[in-house]
Amino acid sequence: MKYLLDKEETERLHFRKIERSDFTAWLGFFKDPSSFQHWVTEKKSPEVECENWYTKQFNRYENELGGMNALVEKASGKLVGHSGLLIQQVDGIGELEIAYSLLPEGRNKGYATEAARKIMDVSFQNNNAPSLISIISNTNVPSINVATKNSMQAERQTIYHQNHVTIFRITISEWKRIVKSNV
Repeated sequence: MKYLLDKEETERLHFRKIERSDFTAWLGFFKDPSSFQHWVTEKKSPEVECENWYTKQFNRYENELGGMNALVEKASGKLVGHSGLLIQQVDGIGELEIAYSLLPEGRNKGYATEAARKIMDVSFQNNNAPSLISIISNTNVPSINVATKNSMQAERQTIYHQNHVTIFRITISEWKRIVKSNV
């Protein structure tokens, strides 16, 4: 699959395809109320929400719409979250989004920043798109911080699935300039 980072690694994380066996561990994401505090959505039971989430991810895999990767902490071998490249429609425009969600115990450790940076690097190295976005709720300060730490710039505000969001973007030329300055 073109946009998956299966078998990629960072210093602390291993990327792999999601598996049905991840369901029990990922259920904790949907049991934590803070996971939904930034998104307006109809909330069903954690089990139904988790099942719907996995159905959506496997549909992405099957239809070449990108998809989330399981993020496994190397030190413990535990699932700490998901991150990936997703084909999205924003204001009628096809975009490639860097997306991430972490289990409560994986938050505030820099994993989202680390995963998003790896996704950005792999995507631009493979010329997947001239730019990448992140769609972030205007109230989600931790995700805004991840985007800005990875040199993404706030481009515009819009409504996305009934949520007030900011579209953060980085272009391949901006990424090349950052990589060059870090050498």
